[in-house]
Amino acid sequence: MKKVLLIISLVFLVACGGVKKTQEALNTGNYQTAMNRAIENLSKNKTKKGNQDYVLMLEEAFDKHTMRELERISFLEKDGNPANLERIYKGYLQLNRIQERIKPLLPLPIYDENRSAEFAFKNFDNVILETKGELSEYLYANASQLLKEGNDKFDFRRAYDDFKYLYDINPGYADTAQKMEEAHTKGLDYVKIALNNDTQQIIPERLAEELTDFNTYGVNSLWTEFHSNPLKDFKYDYVLNVDFKEINISPEQVNEKQIIREKQIKDGYEKLLDENGNIVKDSLGNEILIDKFRTVRCDFYQFTQFKSAQIGAKVSVTDLANGQEINAYPLSSQFVFEHVYANYRGDRRALDNDLIALLDLAAVPFPSNEQMIYDAGEDLKLRLKDVLRRNNNFN
Repeated sequence: MKKVLLIISLVFLVACGGVKKTQEALNTGNYQTAMNRAIENLSKNKTKKGNQDYVLMLEEAFDKHTMRELERISFLEKDGNPANLERIYKGYLQLNRIQERIKPLLPLPIYDENRSAEFAFKNFDNVILETKGELSEYLYANASQLLKEGNDKFDFRRAYDDFKYLYDINPGYADTAQKMEEAHTKGLDYVKIALNNDTQQIIPERLAEELTDFNTYGVNSLWTEFHSNPLKDFKYDYVLNVDFKEINISPEQVNEKQIIREKQIKDGYEKLLDENGNIVKDSLGNEILIDKFRTVRCDFYQFTQFKSAQIGAKVSVTDLANGQEINAYPLSSQFVFEHVYANYRGDRRALDNDLIALLDLAAVPFPSNEQMIYDAGEDLKLRLKDVLRRNNNFN
């Protein structure tokens, strides 16, 4: 019973809390929040008597919000500044959107007043279409001027944003799609990739190709395009240098370790003798036999083949307009080749299973220096990809 009362109390508190927060939003002029809360609750059960407060608050919030927004739009229209067209257009869209959210809920009965909530809906279709046309004309003209007279890439990017918004609200308007593509092309930062080797080692051709294949990194962004194979007579904005500073490869090593193992093993049976040396028999007269043990020994020789490669590099970005290095990050990577095998002398029954498993292995050829560098470069690619994703900002 106590649990039931507790649950009822919690439900009541939650319900009261929702009404209170909605009323606070309404009282502070946050009509959009008040309407959202009311619509959400009424969508679940609009005829529930406990939701009557939401009906009244939705009615009040809608009236006040509509009046305030229409006054704001009227002021912007009187101002006559075409830069306000977007705000006017979005204002009308928002008012229409709210009406469309409320309509499915109607009628909303108010039981105490024996009536239904009243909403002074307006038809915004014509004014939305008219404003969209004016906004489209303004966006197209403004973006086209930026595209034609722009001084830098930021102007072209602003033009792209205007064309993109125009395309979203009015896809078939003039040649918006083509101009948007032109603005994007002009606003792009083009980055060429340069791989430099300052070491005494040869970098495998396959590693060089993979390191500079930025298509596999997924780092091209809206305003950055990388070229791993720079085009001739093409004006690039930046160069991304991947400089190999050091490549160290250890000598091929084989380390030997000897392990001596001894173990008692069962080696047949022997007759049980008493303290006088007589054979012990069981109650049936049979001689009692016991396990016979002996100690075996094995000299285990473990061999470890070892070779390592370390790469030290630096990735940097240079602004080709002024030749200044704007970002630099160190990179390092290591690859270790290690192979263990073994042989023995003596009785292998003295060995544990984990040592016996190594007896099935034999020495293998050491990887070449080129392969070691390539394998170390695999980790280097991941580190380079991470740096580029975290710092893909060339402006």
